[in-house]
Amino acid sequence: MANNIKDTLQDLIQQVTNDNSLPPDQKIKLLGSLQKLSTPLQSDRWIFRLVVAFLGFAVLLTIIGGFYLSIKTAATIPEGLIALGSAAVGALAGLLAPSPMAR
Repeated sequence: MANNIKDTLQDLIQQVTNDNSLPPDQKIKLLGSLQKLSTPLQSDRWIFRLVVAFLGFAVLLTIIGGFYLSIKTAATIPEGLIALGSAAVGALAGLLAPSPMAR
């Protein structure tokens, strides 16, 4: 499905590029809009912010839940909870670390 949408956007870009009836300024606007649609992960900042917020929330819930379990029940923290928190911390580190290609 996603590949079909990408192909459709590429076809639209080709049609706009080859259409001689459109004025150049309108072509530039249309091509810019189509380019933004074809790469939402690079152009939409809200996707990144939501992912970071949910991962941070998962880390905080894991820490709070671990403290609650260890204080209230005096039981050991389940390994699944530790794994969930560790995975969320690792994902946050991967997202927030600067890319070596960006240098």
